[in-house]
Amino acid sequence: MDRNVVEFRLAPGDLSSIRFGVSPGHELAHAVRVLGQAQYHPLQWGWLRRTRGQVPGAAFELLGLLVGSDGYMPDFLTSTPGWDLGPDEELARLREADLGPMRVDLLKRVDGTSGAEQRVLRAMADDPERARAVVADAWKQCWDALLDPYWPQLERVLRADIGVRSRRMTIHGTGEMVDSLHEAVSWAPHAVRVRLRLHAEVLDCAGGGLVLVPSVMAPRCAVVTEPPAQPTLFYPALGVSERWADAATDAGSALRDLLGTGRAGVLLALRGPLSTTEVAAAEGLAASTASHHLSLLRAAGLVDSRREGPRVVHVRTPLGEALAGGSVPQPQP
Repeated sequence: MDRNVVEFRLAPGDLSSIRFGVSPGHELAHAVRVLGQAQYHPLQWGWLRRTRGQVPGAAFELLGLLVGSDGYMPDFLTSTPGWDLGPDEELARLREADLGPMRVDLLKRVDGTSGAEQRVLRAMADDPERARAVVADAWKQCWDALLDPYWPQLERVLRADIGVRSRRMTIHGTGEMVDSLHEAVSWAPHAVRVRLRLHAEVLDCAGGGLVLVPSVMAPRCAVVTEPPAQPTLFYPALGVSERWADAATDAGSALRDLLGTGRAGVLLALRGPLSTTEVAAAEGLAASTASHHLSLLRAAGLVDSRREGPRVVHVRTPLGEALAGGSVPQPQP
């Protein structure tokens, strides 16, 4: 195996379990790193100009101590990413994090520090239950100040990226999609390989699959490999520019002028997969009216419909994502 390459080995069952997710915890942890080394993150300068005066001092210092400036980051700060994982659920999972693995994560940070920082981390490892509560409170304070005002813009970039990758996988196959994730990521027979600066490992995904997670805040790829965590690959999202945090123009008003009130409302309601009945309930429409709007949006290439078990759900296409939330650059598949 090459030096500093993590190889996720995939059995046939794993290939069918490659999936995408989002991770509010990963975004917050890297936002803390960005604030600590702003000069190295020009794509975040627009966001930084807005947030510098809002940093909650003590909470930020605690999270900064936990995530460090580079390299290893405690796994307990990010739960398993999912398609519909939001910040409230991420925080709830943190408040219930398993204390055993959390203590192991803290001791790893102890080994990477010295002096006063090491003493603080060791005290946290000695009382993980109290540390968990303190860390969760700090997470909430930092989230509310640093990312909550920009989560709609950030989430839009993440979901647009996933839309592009999913379409590429459907048209060209898993291997080409994986090869397109990032220059450090490549497809090999029955494996996904990731070049990293500080870590090398071969991991058998053992039928559990691999979660692919785009990130706005992280400038490089990162991985989660240690059991019992789900094997995960984080990669920089498409469409991140210095202005990603800018408030979009009133997309709802513009869409209503373009598509009409009913169809615009249906498109905006599809923040995740919804059935026709769920769309109708969300918009206060008759099911037949919602179905008509969805058919027209699907014909225009703004919505895609697919079967999930016993029901048919509707999702926005990459073009629909861009129209629903402002323009995000979309490469051709």
